[in-house]
Amino acid sequence: MKVLMFGWEFPPHISGGLGTACYGIVTGLLQQGVQVTFVVPKLYGGENRKAFRLVSASDVLVNTAVPVTQKWSERLQYIEAHSPLAPYAMLDPEETGHTEVKEMEQLTIADDKSRLKRFRMTGKYGNELMQEVHKYAVVASGIAGTYEYDVIHAHDWLTFPAGIAAKEASGKPFVAHIHATEYDRSGENVNQAVFDLEKEGMERADHIIAVSEYTRQIVIDKYGISPEKVSVVHNGITTKGTDSTRLSKGVQEKVVTFMGRITYQKGPEYFVRAARKVLDVVPDVRFVMAGGGDKMDAMIDLVAELKMSSRFHFTGFLNGPEVDEMYAISDVFVMPSVSEPFGIAPLEAIQANVPVIISKQSGVSEVLKNAIKVDFWDVDALADAIAALLQYNSLSGLFKENGKSDLKELNWKKSASGIEEVYQKLKSYVPEISQ
Repeated sequence: MKVLMFGWEFPPHISGGLGTACYGIVTGLLQQGVQVTFVVPKLYGGENRKAFRLVSASDVLVNTAVPVTQKWSERLQYIEAHSPLAPYAMLDPEETGHTEVKEMEQLTIADDKSRLKRFRMTGKYGNELMQEVHKYAVVASGIAGTYEYDVIHAHDWLTFPAGIAAKEASGKPFVAHIHATEYDRSGENVNQAVFDLEKEGMERADHIIAVSEYTRQIVIDKYGISPEKVSVVHNGITTKGTDSTRLSKGVQEKVVTFMGRITYQKGPEYFVRAARKVLDVVPDVRFVMAGGGDKMDAMIDLVAELKMSSRFHFTGFLNGPEVDEMYAISDVFVMPSVSEPFGIAPLEAIQANVPVIISKQSGVSEVLKNAIKVDFWDVDALADAIAALLQYNSLSGLFKENGKSDLKELNWKKSASGIEEVYQKLKSYVPEISQ
């Protein structure tokens, strides 16, 4: 089995869980004997390309005279004319700096009807995100005729136009992988442009993979997709070698950690308000909010308003070893997400021997038996759970020990097996004729 896969980011250059999940999926598929060609908008260097083909779309020359490519080029021109701003609810202020995107390069060859163009992209979540999404689709239509593969696999709305374009150009079946939806990011106040791309991708896909039953139900209820078209494949976690050493905190107090984007979706306000309640009962505690996002300034103001600035710390975005170090000094991990399709961070915390508290409104709650689960809005229950884990070492130890047993059932090889089953079902696919 050979797969042409479209992603938006890939380790070590990632800004969230999507890149981590893509790496795990690719690793698992390789273990299953699946050959993967993984495409990203831009490679920055440092990516591991030894086991599979990793392609930078920014380096690919495409012939815009080809009908399918011409169609997507025209769609790009429309987007460039009508969408000057990036419609993405999760934009991080640090990522929306004045990113300069180079104009496309053009090379005219002997036949005036054939034109080769290169579309430069950053692969970031900047001010020209929607334009880059459609540039990516134009290049995907050209890439579709370059490699040999049996199925197309695209991750989240950013790559769905690329998946559709590749399907139109090749006639191969298209799998849409849903890691998060606009309803997760924005609640009922969806960004219509993003929602429309999600819906188009789901409707045009030959099958959809959701990362949880929670997400599958959103796909069915909010996007009107037939239940028979949507399968659930839970995420896994990459196994790390055990390390019995614990880093020095630099403080004597216990540490309670929130790690993720500081956005509406992740529920940071509930964490802050619970922290105030915990400190009223257990004063010798430090709270850490690790990450960046559009709600960060508001959370800093809220911490000041609740008069706990000396007990609350903001680290900014953490990556690689910094994440491991943060887990290593944590005594409790909290994920109070308003809507979480899955949530890999709690698995990483358990692996680092940290007990976790997660919201019931999360996909990971379907597979984690040994975690404390609360409704995201129930600040009192969240505060009680944090205080209990801090005050009762036996309770904390029980969740640490039993949590490891949950992880034994969650690995990327198992996830890849479920994904490959979807591929196999599409073997009898009848190609769709592009108009």
